[in-house]
Amino acid sequence: MDLQEISDRLEIADLLYRYARGVDSQDWALWRSVFTPDALLDYSSARGPVGDPETIARWLEGSFRLVAGAHHHITNIEVTVDGDAAEAVALFWNPFRAAWREDFSAAGGYYRHRLVRTADGWRSRELIEDNRWIQNPPGMPPGLARVG
Repeated sequence: MDLQEISDRLEIADLLYRYARGVDSQDWALWRSVFTPDALLDYSSARGPVGDPETIARWLEGSFRLVAGAHHHITNIEVTVDGDAAEAVALFWNPFRAAWREDFSAAGGYYRHRLVRTADGWRSRELIEDNRWIQNPPGMPPGLARVG
């Protein structure tokens, strides 16, 4: 492994950590900085939408209004770099608390990114959130009926 590949891997890991901090702190500008403007994001395994960063940011912002706290852990990052393109697969574990409950829930799975080197550094051009499990699902808030 040469110095460029080591540098690329560290930058990509930082990008994934920035993603987690952006979501957990509800800093949507920070979260958007992870992606190219034309990126495709797929949250369907979490019963969420598939779309561009702006569409997903609006969904996350609305969803996280109901979250009293979240703390993403990103681990086991595997990166394959091929010139100015890369792929990254990382495990996530996300303990969180719904605003209407005192106990915690947690979800886990994989983040699968396709990345590209830009003038501003590495950016994700595709993210698939691959949820594998959820513990203690929070359900719906009292008085809010599920639509659809």
